[in-house]
Amino acid sequence: MKAMILAAGLGTRLRPLTDNLPKALIRVGEFTLLEFALLKLKHAGFNEIIINLHHMSGLIREYLAVNNNFGCSIQFSDESDQLLDTGGGLKKAAWFFDDDQPFVVYNCDIISSMNLKELYALHLQSGALATLAVRDRSSRRYLLFDARMNLCGWKNIKTGETIIQGPAHFTYTELAFSGIHVISPEIFRFFPKEDKFSITNMYLSLASGRQIKGYADVSEHWLDAGKPESLARAQEIIKYVNY
Repeated sequence: MKAMILAAGLGTRLRPLTDNLPKALIRVGEFTLLEFALLKLKHAGFNEIIINLHHMSGLIREYLAVNNNFGCSIQFSDESDQLLDTGGGLKKAAWFFDDDQPFVVYNCDIISSMNLKELYALHLQSGALATLAVRDRSSRRYLLFDARMNLCGWKNIKTGETIIQGPAHFTYTELAFSGIHVISPEIFRFFPKEDKFSITNMYLSLASGRQIKGYADVSEHWLDAGKPESLARAQEIIKYVNY
């Protein structure tokens, strides 16, 4: 099965650590962030993986070569000329997903004990265009879901901005995106002409007419390790996280 790891970011939140090292190669305990993502995907059966690159891409290529790609078949999508955001990055890598099967997209800075097999199985069962892993946690931005976990909108707690797609409901469940999603390749038919765009914005634009589902992740551990204040916590929990 196939997957994509998003590793092209500049890692600005982790400066000065990322002044001389790509975020994907930041070490957390015995793992780099990229190693953890690869092994988690591999353990769940996703061993054909494409990784998008931008910041210090040569170091990532060298690191994987030295480690024999951690037993995975790896391709690269090079964004050295321009960062394409999450949607644009996926659009550029669309050629890789040629087997007509759903695939996982995984942010490289996520440390999680989420069951990827369960997430994937739920996606297959629902027939959704995309299934987003979400979590009941504190955040400045929330995705809004109806009682059947269909995506209905987005809310920014700090600014008060709210986007509602489709018929309004009396209540919504507010859940934060976990940086992991399963996508059916049919989605490529709906991509905009632009090369650079947000996948979240595209999900919202599709939500009124297409099924974009949420998967409520209640696993014990989840952490965005791409922030300085998270690295110490990541060092603590990663030893307890099962693939």
